[in-house]
Amino acid sequence: MGAYKYMEELWRHKQSDCIRFLLRVRAWEYRQRPKMVRCARPTRTDKAHRLGYKAKQGYVIVRIGVRRGGRKRQNHRGMVWGKPKHQGINHLKFERNLQSVAEEKVGRKYANLRVLNSYWINQDATMKYYEIIMVDPSHTKIRNDARINWIVNPVHKHRECRGLTSAGRKGRGLRKSGHRANGIKGGSFRAAWMNRNTLKLKRYR
Repeated sequence: MGAYKYMEELWRHKQSDCIRFLLRVRAWEYRQRPKMVRCARPTRTDKAHRLGYKAKQGYVIVRIGVRRGGRKRQNHRGMVWGKPKHQGINHLKFERNLQSVAEEKVGRKYANLRVLNSYWINQDATMKYYEIIMVDPSHTKIRNDARINWIVNPVHKHRECRGLTSAGRKGRGLRKSGHRANGIKGGSFRAAWMNRNTLKLKRYR
């Protein structure tokens, strides 16, 4: 087996003594640092490379911590001036996953870079930590690389805000194929619903 295969197996067994110790020590270190910080190299080299990272100019790794838990509704003193159906405050969940939120936060901070992908690296009782792979679309090395220069196209600006990254697509329910994807034909469940509920008649019939 190659080195990356050993690393993959190591990370797959997260309850082993080795990884548990590493995660505990690293979680302590992350708590002392700022929530968002640029890294010199990826923590999980094998995972980063599987998701498109290259150790060359134009690629950036950013670590970010996001607060765990649901989303409390922002109502003053918890008062909703409406019907009982809408009076829930505490047991509500945000529609997107925390990984997608992490990508969006980093994309807002590093606005000149494009979010390529991201992966989990750690978590503790209150935070989840992710590393985001960013690409510099104005760098010559990126613009001349045929494998990655698709991301230079302006249509890929802030793809993390529009649910186009892997984590975003998962939150939109697009990780399905075959008969299970009937509810998302056309790109989303809203598009599928619209297609089913729109009466289409030919002009000459």
